[in-house]
Amino acid sequence: MLKSDAELVEATGCTLDTLRIKAAEILAQQATPASDSAQAPKTKGKKGKNRKLSNTDRNLSKALFEAYPQTDDILSRACICYLLKNGCKVSTKEEDSEKFNLRRRQVEIRVKRLTEQLASRMPKGRDLTKETWLEALAIATSHVPQDEDEAKSWQANLLRQSSSVPFPVAFETNEDLRWSKNQKGRLCVQFNGLSEHSFEVYCDKRQLHWFQRFLEDSLIKRDSKNQHSSSLFTLRSGRIAWQEGEGKGDPWNVHRLTLYCSVDTRLWTHEGTEQVRNEKATEIAKTLTAMKDKGDLNEQQQAFIKRKNSTLARINNSFPRPSNPLYLGQGNVLVGVSLGLEKPATAAVVDAMTGKVLAYRSIRQLLGENYKLLNRQRQEQHQNASKRHNAQRRGAPNQFGESNLGEYVDRLLAKAIIALAKTSHADSIVLPKLGDVRESIQSEVQARAEQKCPELIEAQKNYAKQYRSSVHSWSYGRLIESIQCQAAQAGVILEEGRQSLIGSPQDKAKKLAIDVYNSRLQAII
Repeated sequence: MLKSDAELVEATGCTLDTLRIKAAEILAQQATPASDSAQAPKTKGKKGKNRKLSNTDRNLSKALFEAYPQTDDILSRACICYLLKNGCKVSTKEEDSEKFNLRRRQVEIRVKRLTEQLASRMPKGRDLTKETWLEALAIATSHVPQDEDEAKSWQANLLRQSSSVPFPVAFETNEDLRWSKNQKGRLCVQFNGLSEHSFEVYCDKRQLHWFQRFLEDSLIKRDSKNQHSSSLFTLRSGRIAWQEGEGKGDPWNVHRLTLYCSVDTRLWTHEGTEQVRNEKATEIAKTLTAMKDKGDLNEQQQAFIKRKNSTLARINNSFPRPSNPLYLGQGNVLVGVSLGLEKPATAAVVDAMTGKVLAYRSIRQLLGENYKLLNRQRQEQHQNASKRHNAQRRGAPNQFGESNLGEYVDRLLAKAIIALAKTSHADSIVLPKLGDVRESIQSEVQARAEQKCPELIEAQKNYAKQYRSSVHSWSYGRLIESIQCQAAQAGVILEEGRQSLIGSPQDKAKKLAIDVYNSRLQAII
C-alpha cells in the first residue's frame, strides 16, 4: 500500500494497464467469488469453507488483506496492493506523485507516533520520596545522553510531578452509597468503609435532581423492606477523589473532596426502566435455564438459583418514574460526524441503504446564530497564545487559563447534532474514534510541514506550530463527551467507526455512516 504505481509497475515488470486489468479481475472475483476460479485469492472461515463477501469496501478490504499472504504470485500481490491503496477500486486517473508522497508520509508519521505512545504506556508509580527524581538529576548532571530518546526520558523524569493527594476510592455497587437528609434538610451521603463520616452534598441546580433521585430510590427500597431491586437504581456507581488546591494550611482544608457518580439515563423514565428491566429479566431467565439443564445440582448451585429467583421477583417491582416515550429512528438513516483540523465538526444525514445523503451540516450551520461564540473562543485562544509567548520571553509565569466558553460551544454543538438526528429520524449518530482523529490531524500537520520545509527540522516545527495556531486548537475529546452525554439523555444510539484519511469533511462523514451501517449488516450475516 505504501508503493506508488511506478514502483508496482517496476516490481511486476508489466505495464500499468496490465496491472489494472488484473486488479479488476481480482476485484470481481472477491466481490462474487467463483468456485471454479483457481487464480482468485480466497479467504477461509473457521471450518475451511469459502466465505461469501459482500460488495462493501470494508468487506473487500478485509478480504484482500486476508488474501495477500495466501498468494505467492508477484502480480497478484501488486494488484492487491493497488486495490487497497485506491480504496478497493480501479482508478482510471494517473497517480499524483506529490499527493501520494504526502499521504505515505502521513502514514509513516502515524506509525512512528503510535510506536512511541505504546512504549510510553508502561505504568508509572508515584515518586513520593523524590528518590527517582534525585536519581534522574544525578544522571543528567554527570552523563551525556546517548541519543534524543534518552534525553527525553531524563527530562520527563525531572519534570514529572507526583500528586500528593491520596488515590481515588471507587465504589463499584450503588448500595455502597447510603443517602439521607440531615437536620438542615441538606442531602448527605455515607460510604461503606467510611460509615463514621457523613458528607454533605454541594452542587448546582443542574445536578440537584440527580441526587434527589438517588435519595428517592434508596428510601423506596428501604421502606418496602427490600422488595425493590437496587439493579434498577438510577445511580450505578460512585467515586470519591481529592482535587488539589492552592494555599497554605492543613491539606484537608486546602484540597477539595469531589464525588463522581455514574448513572444510567434510561432509568430516569418509566419506559427506559422497563427496557432495562426486560433486559435483566431475560438475562436472569437464560442463566436459570442453563443451570436447570445441568440436572443434579449441589447446595451452592441451588442457593444460587434461589437468589436469582428472588432477584427476578424484586425486579418486577418497578420504581415510580415519570413517563417519556422512547425515541425510535429509522434503521437505515444515520448521522455521520467527521472531525477535522480546519473544520472541527461536519455532519451528514445519510440513507445508508441507498447511499444517498439527505442533508449536510457544516459547523456554521450547526451553531447558527451562536457561531459568533466560536469566533470569540478563537480570539481568546490567540490572545492567550500571544500573552504566553511574551511571558515566556520575559521568563515570567505563563499559565493563562481560558474561560468556559469552549465547553459551552461544545454543548451547543452537541445539542444541534442531537436535534439534527431527531428531526431526521436517524437511528444513530456515528462518531469517529478519537485516537484516529488525533493521529490523522497530527500526521497531516507534520506532513505538510515536511513538504513545505524539506530537510529543515526547526523550520518544520515553526511551520507546524504556526499552522495549528492559524487554524485553531479544538478539544475533540470534550466535544465527543458532550455528544455522548446528551445522546444518552435523548435516547439516541451512538456508534463508533474509523474516519477516512482522504476526502472532504462531507465525504468523510458520509463514508463513516455507510461503513458502520455495512458493519451492522455483516454482523447480522
